[in-house]
Amino acid sequence: MLFGLESLVNQLPVFIAGVTALIFSIGFHEFSHVAVAYSLGDTTGKNAGRLTLNPLKHLDPVGTLLILLGAFIGWGRPAPFNPQNLRYQRYGSAFVALGGPASNLLLFTIFSLVLRLVYPLFGPENLLTVFLQIFVIMNASLLLFNLVPLPPLDGSWLLLALLPRAADPLRELLSRYGWALLLAVIFLDFGLRVPIISPFLYGGVLFLTNLVGIVPYLGTI
Repeated sequence: MLFGLESLVNQLPVFIAGVTALIFSIGFHEFSHVAVAYSLGDTTGKNAGRLTLNPLKHLDPVGTLLILLGAFIGWGRPAPFNPQNLRYQRYGSAFVALGGPASNLLLFTIFSLVLRLVYPLFGPENLLTVFLQIFVIMNASLLLFNLVPLPPLDGSWLLLALLPRAADPLRELLSRYGWALLLAVIFLDFGLRVPIISPFLYGGVLFLTNLVGIVPYLGTI
């Protein structure tokens, strides 16, 4: 890797594009949680000023700092909602949780179509093309990662809603130790290269990009 001034200047637009894509994607993801909760009768998020498309309202200080440091990973402030206010008590929380991944699927689909239109016109070196490439891969990754059924990820709410009453001990275990389990999985998979969730993520991204026909337009980012 080159660390000269020319290399830094060349990488700066890509870095800015990546940070912009991640901030916007996370903001829309958290907004969607609040919007679904509001549609189901809960005004907690709206009252907290989170029913807005302004991504700055949805960013977490630590998650945002990691983004700005170039980690290309980050997280938003958890969307506040009161399950007791939701119209559907058993599955309401799962609907709110799935609003986030659904928003990433929507962004992935829309911007994949835009990439298919833009790429033939401007080619692979254009900054708009690079931004769209980053954006679609990022949203596919956010969609799939958030579906992993471990707290505090969105997929865990769906799992907890589907578990029978007899599985209450497992529900309690996941609720209490979900963060630690998720961190352990991430460390083992992406740190020690023990494949646990990465095959699901990489395979899922490949499946989605093939599904919308943008694999030829992705190149190397």
